[in-house]
Amino acid sequence: MIMFKDSPKIAVVGLGYVGLPLAIGLAKHFHVTGFDINDSRVGELKKGEDRTNEISKELLISSTLNLTSTMEEIKGYDVFIVTVPTPVTAMNQPDLTPLAKASETVGKLLVKGSIVVYESTVYPGVTEDYCAPILEKNSGLKCGSEFYLGYSPERINPGDKEHTVDKITKVVSGQTSDVAQHLAMIYGKMNQGNIFIAKNIKTAEAAKVIENAQRDINIAFINEITTIFSKLGLSIYDVLDAASTKWNFLKFLPGMVGGHCIGVDPYYLAHLSRTLNHEPEVILAGRKINEAMSHYIASQIHEKLQFRQKEKPAKILLLGITFKENIPDLRNTKVIDLIKNLKSYGHTVFVHDAYADPQEAHKEYGLTLLPNLAEGGYDCMVGAVAHDVYAQFELEVFKELLKEDALVADVKNIWSAKKLPQGMNYWSL
Repeated sequence: MIMFKDSPKIAVVGLGYVGLPLAIGLAKHFHVTGFDINDSRVGELKKGEDRTNEISKELLISSTLNLTSTMEEIKGYDVFIVTVPTPVTAMNQPDLTPLAKASETVGKLLVKGSIVVYESTVYPGVTEDYCAPILEKNSGLKCGSEFYLGYSPERINPGDKEHTVDKITKVVSGQTSDVAQHLAMIYGKMNQGNIFIAKNIKTAEAAKVIENAQRDINIAFINEITTIFSKLGLSIYDVLDAASTKWNFLKFLPGMVGGHCIGVDPYYLAHLSRTLNHEPEVILAGRKINEAMSHYIASQIHEKLQFRQKEKPAKILLLGITFKENIPDLRNTKVIDLIKNLKSYGHTVFVHDAYADPQEAHKEYGLTLLPNLAEGGYDCMVGAVAHDVYAQFELEVFKELLKEDALVADVKNIWSAKKLPQGMNYWSL
């Protein structure tokens, strides 16, 4: 029987949206060091500044969490938890580069008895078949006898203050039952024992990758019927209000599906399917529909503008570029596609976001954000992201920002109950 320490030293590798909250939670019960290769990120966190807005300054400063960008400081730790991103390539193929680099780093730090836990979203088999050989090569140790593997899928929902890592059910799995039980003890300290032990690592990997793929497919259905009902002059939001009175109706909302999970994970599942000589149909059909929504929304806005402006290019104010409301996360945002599509029609698009980092927006997308909303005279205002600050707009704001006959394009249905100035036209999905 393997003997693991009751009070292990834990290293969390990657301090982004997933790793930082996890490290903070575990540090309440164990000796924990958060490691990130980004020196500036570590420096900001040491000052109590979290640009993801997931952890408050007070909590950061008061936490016993150690922070470092130096590998040697976590050498020989008992447990390494890897929380790096797993994106896709330009061809929508899994990009395991961050995972490989993290595994190379961790491999050099392992000692006999260490456990390496992955939280990154992957398809079944990646932890044992892809990561393990990299760990073995860089450590000189044998997986399964000298060090061990675990997998505990992340379930972080950026900006969600209710379903935080210490309040949700945590799925854990281990290379052996002893490893699984040990990880259940560690994670259970953080969330009052709310643990589900999966049958094995591949099962846990599979459970994670289908969670987001399922949401993607459900949203795709809503997006498709949105385009159908719009031809009848029906608002999908009115339809959903009626349908959701039934007890078992699942109320998903239409829109552009981006972000680092829902817009990415189905491609991991599709990749796995093809390696098994099975052509995925439903999974990729959902992706195809959701990927097309930015073009559909742009075409609808353009059509309304053509009617009102007699085919002249419009000056458009677009509000919000993050992938969801009230967070600064720009990863895989589909609003960028909406902007490109609007520009392809000849319109001039000015962009404001109350949360996004202007420097990051420019670096990632070549986009220059408006510093404020002082200027007016726009032909159209697009509510692309439902940030609270935009949802609170009242009559005077519309008057100040828009021309008298402007179009208000309410993609997220945040102004449907607002009174607009006379002469303005309102459109929503």
